[in-house]
Amino acid sequence: MQNRRKFIKNSLLTLTAAGFTGKYYNLPAQESGLKEGKFIYRTLGKTGIKIPIVSMGTGNTSNPGLVRSALDKGICLLGTSESYQNGNNEKMVGIAIKEVPRDSFMIMTSCGDLSIIDTQTGVINSSFTHDGFIKKVKASISRLGVEYVDIYIQPFAGSRESVFNKSVIKAFETIKSEGLAKYTGIATHRNEPEAIRAAVDVGIHDVIMTSYNFRKTNNKDLEDAIKYAADADLGIIAMKTMAGAFWDGERTKPINTRAALKWVLQNENIHTTVPDCSSHDQLVQNLEIMSDLKLTEEEIKDLKTPSGDLTSGIYCQQCGECQPQCPHGVDIPTLMRSYMYAFGHCNLPHAKLSMVSTGLTKNPCSECVNCNINCKMGFDIKKKIEAITRIIDIPQDFLLV
Repeated sequence: MQNRRKFIKNSLLTLTAAGFTGKYYNLPAQESGLKEGKFIYRTLGKTGIKIPIVSMGTGNTSNPGLVRSALDKGICLLGTSESYQNGNNEKMVGIAIKEVPRDSFMIMTSCGDLSIIDTQTGVINSSFTHDGFIKKVKASISRLGVEYVDIYIQPFAGSRESVFNKSVIKAFETIKSEGLAKYTGIATHRNEPEAIRAAVDVGIHDVIMTSYNFRKTNNKDLEDAIKYAADADLGIIAMKTMAGAFWDGERTKPINTRAALKWVLQNENIHTTVPDCSSHDQLVQNLEIMSDLKLTEEEIKDLKTPSGDLTSGIYCQQCGECQPQCPHGVDIPTLMRSYMYAFGHCNLPHAKLSMVSTGLTKNPCSECVNCNINCKMGFDIKKKIEAITRIIDIPQDFLLV
C-alpha cells in the first residue's frame, strides 16, 4: 500500500525537489549573494514599509530551508494561508522563521474556511461569526509560532457587499484592536474592480491583494481600480501573476514566467507580488527580476497567445460570465481555478480544497451531450470540468504534502 500510495502521489503531483537545505544564516541583504542596492523597492501604501517588488508565496512548498534562503537573500514578505496544506504550510513557515529576528520579515495569512463564503458571488454567508473568525486568526498565529501577523486578509472578496459586511468589519476591528495583526486587507479573484473600490471605501483596510496578469481581459477596469486604491494610499499586492504557468493542461508549453512577472511590475501601482516559489531556481529567477524590469523583445513576443489548440490556456480570469449560461448553475469559475491549481501548479491538495467548496460530489457535466457556454478565454468548459472532477475520487490522504 505504501509503494502504491507513493506512486500515485508522485504521478499526480509531479512534485519537484524544493532544494536548499542546510544551515541558515540571517544575513542582511547586502551581505548575501544579492546586494540590497540591486533590488527595486516600493512603499506598501499607508504602512510606510519599503518592500522588495517580489515577495514569496509559500503555498507550493513544504521546505522551510527554501523559505529561510529567501529571507536570507532579501525577501521580506511571506504569503501563506490557513488553507494551504491543511494548515501545515503555516507550521512550515513557523519553522522557517524560528529564531529569525521578528522585525526582519513580514507574514501575511488568511482564513481558509470557504464554508463562510458563497463561492459563486463572493458574498459572506450566515455561517460567518465574529468569534469563529477571531478563533481562526488566533489558530494561524499559533501555528506560525508568532505573537501577531503583519497582514491578515479577508479571502475571496468578490463584491462590495462582502467587504461591507458588518460582522466582517467588526471582526477586523477586533483583529487590530487586540494586536492580532498590524494591518488588514482583502484578497480578490473575481469582480476585482468592485471589490478593490469597496476595500478603499470601507475605510478599515491597509492593503489589497488582487489577481493581476497579462492574460486578463478586464485589465483596463482593473488598473483604474488599482490606481484608485493606490491614490488612497493602500498597499497593492499582485497575485496570480503567472497566469496559470502553462498554456496547456498537458504542461508541454510553459508560459515565460519571468516575462509575466516583469509585465505585472511595469505597473508602478503594484507595490509587491507574491508568486508561489517551490524551488531554488524559481527563487533565483524572482530575485534576478528585482534588479531589472525591462522586457526584452523576445519576452514581449513570449507573452502573445499562441495559436491553435493552446489558445485557451489554463488561467481563468474569474469573470463569471459563464455562470448564467450554465443551465445547471455550476460554479464554473471555482472549478476553473481548481483546474489551474492542479494542472498549472501541480497542487492537487489546494485544487481539491477549492472544489470541495462548491459542494460537488460528481462530474456535473456527465449528463450534458454538448456544452453551449461561450467562454471569453476560449475554454472548452466541459472538457476541463471532466478533467478536474476526477480529483473527487482521490482519497485525501494521497494528496497530503
